[in-house]
Amino acid sequence: MSNRRTFIQQSTAAASALAFPLVGGAQPKAVKVGILHPVTGALAYSGQQCREGALMAIEDINKTGIKSLGGAKIDALLGDAQSTPQAGTAEIEKMNEAGCSAVVGAFASAICLATTQAAAKYNLPHVVDVGVADQIVQRGLKNTFRFGPGYATCSQVAVNNLHVLNTVAGRPAKTVMIIHEESLFGTGTANLLARELPGFGFEVKEVVKHANPTRDFNNIVLRMKSINPDIVIPANYYNEYALLVRTMQQQKVVPKAIYSVLGGAASSYKFVKEFPEAANGIIDCNHWFNPKDKRSAELRKRAEAKGLFFSYEMFMTYTAVRLLADAIERAKSADRAAIIDALAKSTFSDHIMPYGATRFENGQNMGAQPLMTQVLKGDIRVIVPREYREAEPLFPLRA
Repeated sequence: MSNRRTFIQQSTAAASALAFPLVGGAQPKAVKVGILHPVTGALAYSGQQCREGALMAIEDINKTGIKSLGGAKIDALLGDAQSTPQAGTAEIEKMNEAGCSAVVGAFASAICLATTQAAAKYNLPHVVDVGVADQIVQRGLKNTFRFGPGYATCSQVAVNNLHVLNTVAGRPAKTVMIIHEESLFGTGTANLLARELPGFGFEVKEVVKHANPTRDFNNIVLRMKSINPDIVIPANYYNEYALLVRTMQQQKVVPKAIYSVLGGAASSYKFVKEFPEAANGIIDCNHWFNPKDKRSAELRKRAEAKGLFFSYEMFMTYTAVRLLADAIERAKSADRAAIIDALAKSTFSDHIMPYGATRFENGQNMGAQPLMTQVLKGDIRVIVPREYREAEPLFPLRA
């Protein structure tokens, strides 16, 4: 209760400070936006990265402010979902009471499923930054908008491209093992893949799930050794992904390819830097920025200047906040219903993502797409599609 009181007191203090005109004319009232992520608990690294991306976007937006509201600044109310759906829901309640105009978050699918539902009760616009589970946008919630692609799109793109790569290479890969984390994201992705792969001539030997967190992958990798799949497909969060691949390296398990779909570490500069040998050659179908847009490189430099890695969490949340600011600008209002209407009609194009035109259908941006990347010579390069390609794909990695 005390946290809540403090939160409301701080918000009230901030609001009353803004209510008094400053010398030289009144300041326009700030627009309160909830920034909600799991900054503690099992998903803390990703949540902190998301928060940094949001704060970088707000810093950029506040240079001019929301012009249609007289240069009003965005006032971020930071929430911690503590890596659980319940804590995420509790933060939405606080943000609603504090008078937020909108919320951006909350990284993990299971948390987003809960927070979007909680926000819907208050007609509170909720922009989903990452959360790939398609259930998030399949419940008819009018307040929910996801700018990035969901796991059905990512799985379909991944399977199509795996088929093409394998065919061009003379079909060296025939068997697959899928290893996934147990929550909504991993389970949903694994189910989609297991259903789609046989139609492309792949035999799914086994689908193995693991808990979050998992501190030991020795048994799973021993099982992998006995199955000896041509391709290993992991779908999990950063810590488990890194540990799985390192355990494979230690036990000298060398498939023809590690082919990730939304792999939590596969296209991460942190992973490449910390475990260059384990990361080498890994292919990932994931959220990725447009490498041909020079603003991507500028944003990456800013992140690295703060001692941070430029990860998908960061640029996805950065872009999600920019999408919301664009909607507030067009709504010419901090009113929730007006912002929802503006988001629904969004044609947001001033961003660094490799997307087609923004067009929301039931809260899903139909222009969103993942890119395929591969770790080559200590760097992450786009290999598919051709218009964003930076390097030729190396497949299979080992004959």
